[in-house]
Amino acid sequence: MTNSVAQIPVAILAGGLATRLRPITEKIPKSLVPVAGKPFLHHQLKLLHAQGVRHAVLCIGYLGEMIQRDFGDGSAYGIQLEYSFDGAKLLGTGGAIKRALPKLGSEFFVLYGDSYLPVDYAAVAGTFHRSGKSGLMTVYRNEGKYDTSNVVFKNGEIVVYDKKAKLPEMQHIDYGLSLFKSSVFDAYAADQVFDLAEVMGRLVREKQLAGYEVRERFYEIGSPAGLAELETLLKPQKT
Repeated sequence: MTNSVAQIPVAILAGGLATRLRPITEKIPKSLVPVAGKPFLHHQLKLLHAQGVRHAVLCIGYLGEMIQRDFGDGSAYGIQLEYSFDGAKLLGTGGAIKRALPKLGSEFFVLYGDSYLPVDYAAVAGTFHRSGKSGLMTVYRNEGKYDTSNVVFKNGEIVVYDKKAKLPEMQHIDYGLSLFKSSVFDAYAADQVFDLAEVMGRLVREKQLAGYEVRERFYEIGSPAGLAELETLLKPQKT
């Protein structure tokens, strides 16, 4: 098993309907929403390449053909891009990954299609491999600042992960980057609809979910406010 990020593909979950960004996303998928004059996926792929990523699989559904048309095989970014379509039935975040497994291999990162995460991917991979666990979640000490905190993280361990229960000891939030062994998804049927949060909850109960605390804040374009913040971050850069 290697720590090299170049050997680990990234599954990008980009199949959502992006209802919070309407009317922008009525005609284009979230990945193509313009940020600082370029489609969001452009910035995401540039960041991934800078972190050493060389293979990404886009899990797409709604208007996904537009992403494939605009980004092709990814050669313009130095990343091998592949596509996994949800099909007629929306499978949820977990089901979309299950469908993409043949393209992902034995272990892979998972990244949300609306997340821009300035984190050290090699350090995350190293922590995952040293843990010996089946999955890893990156967490950020959010204290309710950027979104609702949903993780109890103590002594380097994910103790509780729950998007519904609001516990006072939840100071951390799921940062948006995770790592899994593909065997984690063996328990699910091929066309089963399920959420990635369900998978992570199961791994927490089995004490198989490692944690990596990120110090840098996360950026996302899931909401108009998040989109405006990322626009401010990326605008000065010459792309």
